[in-house]
Amino acid sequence: MDLTSPAPFWLLRNGLGAAPPPLPGNARCDVVVIGAGITGALVADALCADGHSVVALDARQPGLGSTAASTAILQYEIDTHLVDLVERVGRARAEAAYRACRHGLNYLRRTCRELGADIDLHTRPSVYVASRRDRVPALRAEARARQRLGLSCRVLSADELRRRYGIEAPLALLSNTAAEADPWRLTQALLARAATRGLRVHGRTHAKAIGDDGAMLRVRTDRGDVRARHAIVACGYEADAFLPEPVCRLHGTFALATDPLPAGQGVPGRALVWETARPYYYLRGTDDGRVIIGGLDEPYRDGDRRDAALARKWKPLLARAKRWLPGRALVPAHAWAGVFGQTRDGLAYIGAHPRLDPRITFALGYGGNGITFSAVAAEVLAARVAGRRHRFADTFAFNR
Repeated sequence: MDLTSPAPFWLLRNGLGAAPPPLPGNARCDVVVIGAGITGALVADALCADGHSVVALDARQPGLGSTAASTAILQYEIDTHLVDLVERVGRARAEAAYRACRHGLNYLRRTCRELGADIDLHTRPSVYVASRRDRVPALRAEARARQRLGLSCRVLSADELRRRYGIEAPLALLSNTAAEADPWRLTQALLARAATRGLRVHGRTHAKAIGDDGAMLRVRTDRGDVRARHAIVACGYEADAFLPEPVCRLHGTFALATDPLPAGQGVPGRALVWETARPYYYLRGTDDGRVIIGGLDEPYRDGDRRDAALARKWKPLLARAKRWLPGRALVPAHAWAGVFGQTRDGLAYIGAHPRLDPRITFALGYGGNGITFSAVAAEVLAARVAGRRHRFADTFAFNR
């Protein structure tokens, strides 16, 4: 699948980086991880920390799929409101999902501190804006539901929103626990640390099928076979090749980065801004003073159509950025496109599929906060491989 337009932002910013060699032939390990983007890197790092021998395979090079196109807004908030999620999946699972995402954020912060690498991870306020006045009652109810769980959430009136962030809207919810990062640098730092613990990474190696090989699983690739006790599928929107049926709807998504602004002219408070409309716009800053604005999702058909749509998408993206940041001289520098997957309830899928071999598990961080979901998956699946029971083991199960 064509996951990104030819030049996603983080790849331009950081360069190609290291290019691990293809699988040289048959291999054997405790766990094989299929996919070496941000999700696979988080999972592999957690497994290697537990002392397992791990092989990670990527059909491209690590991070060259959806990771390079991500805007890396990290939140506990899920695209589906907590009050709505309770109706869809039940109170226990819905509340556990929100708690899990808060846990995932803390996991990411702790991991980044340990890595000690320059990955631009910073805690930021999240400002969730009511797109229309008729959304105000729902946002107030959502604030009460989150507060009952002890989640960071405060209502901002129109006046306070205007005064603090310069945004004209009837209401917003403020959380002070969100974050932003450079997903490319984070992926490379995780893989580098895992390599010091024995991880073997192979790019340009296409995993085609996973089969039973007695006491082991056999992952067939175009370069050789990998035999392992466990297989973890972490290849995002290309995971359908290993599933009995698709579990998400694919959309093309679009983003634009501006030229750097003078100091003090960027996003007020370096807030992460998003809205109640669906699909929604979202906005963040970067450490070099740029503004990134994304949104305008549309159903994904193929990469050529998605990339051609950039010609008509960047102008409304820029217009929305100017609306949220009035008075700034926003100059577009680069626009790009990617693939975004949305599940029916907005939740990830983490764990074994009931119709497949239980030794095959999935780390599918679909939805608007996919990196946060992936951090949860790293802990849950590492615990499963080690024979431990994780408290969020059933939260994102396939049988919901």
